[in-house]
Amino acid sequence: MKTCLVVDDSKVIRKVARHILETLDFSVTEACDGKEALDACLASAPDVVLLDWNMPVMSGMDFLRALRSSAVAPRPKVVFCTTENGIAHIRAAIEAGADEYVMKPFDRETLESKLLIVGMA
Repeated sequence: MKTCLVVDDSKVIRKVARHILETLDFSVTEACDGKEALDACLASAPDVVLLDWNMPVMSGMDFLRALRSSAVAPRPKVVFCTTENGIAHIRAAIEAGADEYVMKPFDRETLESKLLIVGMA
């Protein structure tokens, strides 16, 4: 079974994402900020990370840079999931190592299509 770490400071978003991912046959774990997520990835790398941008403690971008510079293997796919929709934000995320980008709010079809793009659906 594929694994996904959902990283978002919103419990509601984590719950919605978990529900969608579980219907897509993912085993889901959650983290409420980038630091918790990085610790989880270092302990056991998921197949894919669904990552929020704006979070306390460690932002999504800081987490992504730390993850990509770490020795975490295998290298998880990262899908940014955020309200930040400016082209500069999208470019920065991709340059920092994100594999794909999805806008909030999202639905099952949208998330599934992004997971297909990164080879995870």
